[in-house]
Amino acid sequence: MRDAFVTKLTELAEKDPMVMLITGDLGFGVLTDFSQRFPDQFINAGVAEQNMTGMAAGLALEGYKVYTYSIGNFNTLRCLEQIRNDICYHDCDVTVVSVGAGFSYGQLGVSHFATEDLAIFRAIPNIMIVAPSDPWEVPSLTHQMAQHLGPKYLRLDKGAAGLIEQPVELGKARIVREGSDVAIIAIGSIASEALLAAEMMEKHNLRIRVVAVHSLKPLDTEVILNAGSETKGIITIEEHVEYGGLAGAVTETCARSGVNLGFFRSIGLQDSYPSIVGDQNYLRKAYKMDALAICEIIKNDLQLV
Repeated sequence: MRDAFVTKLTELAEKDPMVMLITGDLGFGVLTDFSQRFPDQFINAGVAEQNMTGMAAGLALEGYKVYTYSIGNFNTLRCLEQIRNDICYHDCDVTVVSVGAGFSYGQLGVSHFATEDLAIFRAIPNIMIVAPSDPWEVPSLTHQMAQHLGPKYLRLDKGAAGLIEQPVELGKARIVREGSDVAIIAIGSIASEALLAAEMMEKHNLRIRVVAVHSLKPLDTEVILNAGSETKGIITIEEHVEYGGLAGAVTETCARSGVNLGFFRSIGLQDSYPSIVGDQNYLRKAYKMDALAICEIIKNDLQLV
């Protein structure tokens, strides 16, 4: 996803000299071509993400289209005050790009996990939140986001869901597998686990609907409400804490619209700091955020033997 984003941003910068990229002293190699081709549109702010964010706000107020780039938790949680007060409050055209979301940097431990960002950014007014499921979605979503002025958050992880390529529209979720028994709603590359679970439940003669949400804010409420009213229950899955992110958005949407769910379950990190390290797939399994965990929930709630 990271490489797909940088390739698309390079195209945007070539066409528009007001596109500006600021990095927090990382991305060497992947950002080399951009920095060499557009030295006047590139700044390395150093290991100073708060300064980077303030700088981005200032440039945006002067008419630049600014992108800040760092590891998932560093340019989000570390500089949350600057994002809230400098960027969002002033409606600055800044896109915060986090790479390595969720468990992507799982071998480096909890300090490098980005698993609270969706919930926190949902609570901040005036910011768009986008989290692609696959690398092939990234160029189109990056282009569409560039057409919208104002604060934006682009959450990229290292995985790939393996969804069938089709047009992707900002703000519109996609039903990537039809079904009427249970709906699994996923965000990010962990949608791959939802698809695998749907395949595994076929032996129980269950048709599982899988919905891929790449845009959390704005949210496609119609697809969610249809999933709630047309199936026996909803399961959300996200590489994130189970509070406030996708699960929160789905339940709030259903409750406000009066949709009575047969059952609702959320799959995500529990209310504790993860202590295990390992790669992305290992951590999904360790914290019961994989296809097997989804299948167990479906079996229990539908009372399957």
